[in-house]
Amino acid sequence: MTETEPRAAAGTDRTMTEEESIALVDDLCLRYRNWGRWGDDDQRGTLNFITPEALVHAATMIRTGRVVSCGLPFDSDGPQSGGFGGRTNPVHSMLQDGGDIALGAQDGLALLRYTDDAVTMPLQCGTQWDALAHIFYRGQMYNGHGLEHVTSTGASINGIENIADAVAGRGVLLDVPLHRGVDWLSPGDSIGSSELTACAEAQGVEIRSGDIVLVRTGQIAQVRARGAWGDYDSGPAPGLGLSAAHWFAGHEISALATDTWGAEVLPNETPGVFQPLHLILLVNAGMTFGEIFDLEALSEACRDEGRYEFFFTAPPLPITGAVGSPINPLAIF
Repeated sequence: MTETEPRAAAGTDRTMTEEESIALVDDLCLRYRNWGRWGDDDQRGTLNFITPEALVHAATMIRTGRVVSCGLPFDSDGPQSGGFGGRTNPVHSMLQDGGDIALGAQDGLALLRYTDDAVTMPLQCGTQWDALAHIFYRGQMYNGHGLEHVTSTGASINGIENIADAVAGRGVLLDVPLHRGVDWLSPGDSIGSSELTACAEAQGVEIRSGDIVLVRTGQIAQVRARGAWGDYDSGPAPGLGLSAAHWFAGHEISALATDTWGAEVLPNETPGVFQPLHLILLVNAGMTFGEIFDLEALSEACRDEGRYEFFFTAPPLPITGAVGSPINPLAIF
């Protein structure tokens, strides 16, 4: 099998059997495993590729001062319909509002009045990072830790708080629809290793160790064009194919993100194995995954600026023991 073919045998059109899928994913999990690479106590994984030198270089990406958010609004109009794991959109409520003030609820205060609010939401309902405690492979998460480390009180190891100061560096956008000459990719369209290489070359961007790579499929543009989320939150989607594992691991990418709900192409290319890249890259390589990014404004900005590299920062909320976190990612040119 070549690095760009997810089939059971190179040169055939035969889809892999479930047994072949499991064997292949097992092989790739072990091939790209980074457990112990940065020490037995490491909880950052490939974010360790963002060295001080890489971060200093990333700062040179700031040249015009243009700032672009890659985050969706957190509100009741978000993508969630309960289709995946019962995830819902945020519920925003006011604890103190103008009516409370008008009715005298704060009359005990001299001069000052205030408003206050709260939000209830699944931490992965919108633009977000997966923590390294989010996915298990054969009963273990990144660096070989077992199920007992995630309980009803949260994750005692690999929680999102461990990368609160780690997600800042050189960002790269790979705009696959632009490369293909289409408005957006269709559900089931797979992006493999060779296409990632070709897209980067066409955009004139060199991939460096420690890069944070954002892959645009255009699915958010498709949603906006039809005026409805549809089955965005759980249905078939374009995304990264199995062979992309070679590209991300081989280039020492620190984190990856896409504009789809699960980053990977759906249906997956591996019968019987759900979300194989999460197993290979997140659990075994220790790579931070981002999902539901809004890359439309960034795509336009990259075309305007004439470059597909920028300073990128997207720190998670340091929620102790959380297995994911909402974010507002920023690309700075």
